[in-house]
Amino acid sequence: MHTALRTFAAPATARIRAWVLDVFPRGRSGIDYEAPAGDPGLFGPDSVTWRIHADFPGMLSGGLCALMLQTLHPKALAGVWDHSNFREDLVGRLRRTTDFVAGSTYAGRSEAERLVARVRGIHARVQGTTADGTPYRADDPALLTWVHVTESYGFLQGYRRYCRPVPTPLADAYYAEVASVAQALGASDVPLREAEVDAYFASVHDTLRFDVRSREVLAVLARMRLPVPMAGLSRDLFLGAGSALLPEWAERLLQRTAPQRLQSHIASRSLAAAAPLFRAALPDGIAPRACARVGVDPSILSRWPSIHASATPTSTGQETP
Repeated sequence: MHTALRTFAAPATARIRAWVLDVFPRGRSGIDYEAPAGDPGLFGPDSVTWRIHADFPGMLSGGLCALMLQTLHPKALAGVWDHSNFREDLVGRLRRTTDFVAGSTYAGRSEAERLVARVRGIHARVQGTTADGTPYRADDPALLTWVHVTESYGFLQGYRRYCRPVPTPLADAYYAEVASVAQALGASDVPLREAEVDAYFASVHDTLRFDVRSREVLAVLARMRLPVPMAGLSRDLFLGAGSALLPEWAERLLQRTAPQRLQSHIASRSLAAAAPLFRAALPDGIAPRACARVGVDPSILSRWPSIHASATPTSTGQETP
């Protein structure tokens, strides 16, 4: 943002900064992103992932898009229904997911691997039956793939909509990189390219459902109270911007009405206009601190890396199933 414009926008960016830090307080996870010096973690500064995951508007809207998609999978929905307090603490759930994505992306290698191991341990204890009596386990490789694909799809589309275009070769590199974390968590047959993601969604379409439980979770999401001023407006902006990222087949399956689609379009336009203010408000976020750890200027995140440097995912150091 130009210096003169930054000065003019300072009051707005100050309010946005306070809003973000109220919703996602710093230091909560206990992760030190500035050490150990020189440690690139699982991805490093030459990755596409470090760029896409650095954009707050794209990540929050993309994460909410992923949550909406996940309500369509009976097993994923049952896990949330049976083993989380989403009705009372949906914000806490969002914060914990944010901590994992941020930590696995930007923390040093040993910390990122500890986070992956911790989540694997949690998944191993989560099991039950769906509404129709079908058994499920959170560590089911196919279920883990569904959760991963919805999230990576949402993050990529959020970045495209609210930051800048992502050409297909870079999108392919992104999917190849983040697949390493999904595989370390136990996912199988993880799509590695954008065309493979599209094919994956088509392959699972007949297993998806929009039912009473789906409606309940979406209703809770629509009533979510953020710990900020104008909580309803903030929620509606990001929920609308997130739903604008849904693929057409998901909008049909979720039975979204014409007024809902119009509201999403308006929210999407609004967030696209406000996104530069979010970036100006958060110049010292997790991604810049990770850049400092490895001795590079955070401005590199505004430039795409060489595809050859980022196309091969860095191994998590754990056995890939």
